[in-house]
Amino acid sequence: MTTENAYIKTPQTADTDTKSFSLAQANSALPYVSRIVDDITEVYGRILEMRRNGDLPGGSDGGAEAAYETAMDRLSVLVDELHAVGVELKDFELGLVDFPAIHEGRDILLCWKRGESGIGHWHETDAGLAGRQPVALLDTEED
Repeated sequence: MTTENAYIKTPQTADTDTKSFSLAQANSALPYVSRIVDDITEVYGRILEMRRNGDLPGGSDGGAEAAYETAMDRLSVLVDELHAVGVELKDFELGLVDFPAIHEGRDILLCWKRGESGIGHWHETDAGLAGRQPVALLDTEED
């Protein structure tokens, strides 16, 4: 996440039953997920613009403050929608999401970034974006 993202909290699910996606399931969910991510990046961009303009809660402009609060509420709803699908949002600006998966008995993350046509990468749970590897390296016959 970028530094600015630290100001927005994403809800942590108390549910310990994390959904696990096969590559085929993740790609099937992608049209829906990508629409949500498009909305997230758009709303997040507006929030950043409001911050640059000083349109924050506690300011003198009640209309701008209401717009900011509405945008923050909308962002929260969108992030909740991703969590309901079982997807983890990693970066608001890039539109980076991870789909939890299991490969050869270990947890991994199938990784997708806004603008990509399908799930083309994966990484270990502790690797992040820099550790992305092509999904071709996974044995996908189990999907």
